[in-house]
Amino acid sequence: MSIAAPPTYEFALRRGRNRDLAQTVRATRERLSTRGGLAPRFDRELLAQHAAALRAMAVVLPLPVMLTGFGLSLFTGPLAASLWTTFSLAAYLALVVLAHRFSSQPVESVDPPRWRLFFLLGHAAAGLCWAYLANFDCAACTPMRFDIFQFTVLFLAIASTAMISSSLKAAVPLTFAVPVALLCWGMIADPQPARLAMKAVLVGAVPFFAVVAEILRRSAIQRIAYQADKDELIAELETARLLSEEARRRAEDANSAKSQFLATISHELRTPLNAILGFSEVMTHEILGPIGTDAYKEYIGDIHASGQHLLGLINEILDLSRIEAGRYALNEEAVELVAIAKDCLAILRIKAEAKDLRLRAEFEPDLPALWADERAARQVIINLLSNAVKFTPRGGEIVLRVGWTAGGGQYVSIRDNGPGIPAEEIPIVLSSFGQGSSAIKSAEQGTGLGLPIVQALMKLHNGNFELLSRLREGTEAIAIFPPSRVLEAMPALDDYP
Repeated sequence: MSIAAPPTYEFALRRGRNRDLAQTVRATRERLSTRGGLAPRFDRELLAQHAAALRAMAVVLPLPVMLTGFGLSLFTGPLAASLWTTFSLAAYLALVVLAHRFSSQPVESVDPPRWRLFFLLGHAAAGLCWAYLANFDCAACTPMRFDIFQFTVLFLAIASTAMISSSLKAAVPLTFAVPVALLCWGMIADPQPARLAMKAVLVGAVPFFAVVAEILRRSAIQRIAYQADKDELIAELETARLLSEEARRRAEDANSAKSQFLATISHELRTPLNAILGFSEVMTHEILGPIGTDAYKEYIGDIHASGQHLLGLINEILDLSRIEAGRYALNEEAVELVAIAKDCLAILRIKAEAKDLRLRAEFEPDLPALWADERAARQVIINLLSNAVKFTPRGGEIVLRVGWTAGGGQYVSIRDNGPGIPAEEIPIVLSSFGQGSSAIKSAEQGTGLGLPIVQALMKLHNGNFELLSRLREGTEAIAIFPPSRVLEAMPALDDYP
């Protein structure tokens, strides 16, 4: 019986994986086809940052332009200053409008080279306005007054452009290429020391701030790359989480189907098994009359033993499946571990004597009671004793011990001098239906569920199970109950008057 995911879910999961694969292939193709290794999505992000900076400065940009126009009117007159202010505001307004149009488009539909050209042309147009100021020569002005004004305004314009346009490559050199050329011409035409020094500083400021802008742009690229890596990692973790949840859901469905199957099949098997065991027992004791042939009696005995073996196997499988499914409810009460061990020893003593095995018990006196499930504790000891009796060769010895642990808990130890288990096979014998090779050769066949059931029952009691074994020296199985389950005797209370 298998549990399959709904077709719609499988289709959605497959479609999601194909979409992720297509995105990965597209990103790799973009990386390989882009010069310098910069993916178009990084270009788009840089352009988006530039557009955001222009939109954020839309309110602030007109103020320095108008202040510069007001100062320019003191030297050129109102008409020329008004025309310069109008053209400058129009150039920056065009940049802001361009930024708004860029932001209104879907990111995936943006063509980075085309929009980068638009922004650079807008900055070049603004640079022509600053070129007028760089080329203006006020002959009628007081010496150095206009030069200081020109130096201050152009220096601030270069610095502010570098800050605003740092995410746009080559924006600063392109914007101030014409003003720098005019300043260099002015330095040649009028080599007055003071003016020459100020114009030289302005010319040197352009490459300096261009380098600063490039450093900021590379830092932005690095941040974008880190953010992209983080987003990809988050996406991979989310995909892994979804796949893990799907695997867990399928495992839970499979476990539920297994439990349901075992419950159904156990009912179907127990009904004929009870009839087989009942009729074979009646025939063995010849209740309804004698059996004519002795061979038939042996066959009936084999049928009865096989039925009991199959019934025990079914019970063990059901117990293990209930424990694994979390449906094994502990009926906890105060129990005496020594008393339970003595009962289990009495049950298996006849089988041990049939193999000429020596059973020896060592119990520490005055052990307090345990808070545990009596049926589970009994099953633990019986399973361990049964294994010891089964795998210990004729004439061997089995020692059952019950006592204190070093941490204040209680333990049950069953030690035999059988063939032992190789160290590499211990995980196998602790798994469901697992059996060690040497033990199988030297003993009768078993189901391989006794030790896994013991391990699961001890885990339900918050205890531990240890299996220690060496070849040709024997095996010791230890079930340890934690100190929290030991019930300490409370002192009697004095009667109050």
